[in-house]
Amino acid sequence: MKDDEAEAVLKAVGRQVKLWREAAGLKQGELGERIGYGADLVSAVERAVRVPQPEFLDAADEVLGAGGKLSAMKEDVEKARYPKQVRDLKKLEDESVEMGAYTALHIHGLLQTPEYAQALYVMRRPAYTEEEIEGHVAARMARKTVFERVPLAQLSFVQEESTLRRPVGGRAVLRRQLEHLLHVGQMRHVELQVMPTDLEDHAGVSGSFRVLKLRNGKTLAYSAAERNSRVISEPREVQILEMRYGMIRAQALSPRESMAFIEKVLGEGT
Repeated sequence: MKDDEAEAVLKAVGRQVKLWREAAGLKQGELGERIGYGADLVSAVERAVRVPQPEFLDAADEVLGAGGKLSAMKEDVEKARYPKQVRDLKKLEDESVEMGAYTALHIHGLLQTPEYAQALYVMRRPAYTEEEIEGHVAARMARKTVFERVPLAQLSFVQEESTLRRPVGGRAVLRRQLEHLLHVGQMRHVELQVMPTDLEDHAGVSGSFRVLKLRNGKTLAYSAAERNSRVISEPREVQILEMRYGMIRAQALSPRESMAFIEKVLGEGT
């Protein structure tokens, strides 16, 4: 899908690099030589077909005497590196005062370690390039600010037991992931629960989703599905998912029991 917002940012950055380069009387190859990049990359940045790294903008700013104007664009460029879907989801998370998430196939994105997230993206097919994987992992880690912002949001997560046992990235990566879950589960504004595999009654068999209550009083839901994730705003649909999430939480282990369960899985030699 076309990402007009990111394209506009990259075009603005490319235009500024070109204007400062021409004002300095340098050709693309000459600028590239002075900052340690090839002429092709300089051209690609100016044409908005490549996302410049922070180091590129800092070096160009210094060589071209831009007085910090190019370096100041690093934050906007970094956001443009993230997929639009991720940017939109982060905005919702930042506006949330309460969020509940049920996750069935892997550890929830907000709970993932960088190594675990990278392993998930490496497994995607069609395969991502190394640059794409790096961008996706960085975008996912950037969303973790929801744990730290003030005022704190009330966050709850329900994880399927199977997600605690699947060795995504290998046993060492899974072990560090479980240790991270225990750390997050100790936060006062976070409740983490486990849905046991041998449970007969299960309200979450339709798949992963989350419910978000925003500062303005509105409640939204987010349905996570392969290539078809969507924000749900229709009140009746949201009400159904709110009810379903309440049932899932009631059926899952309590937060205290869940922490003990994760410690048990961790002690089994994962």
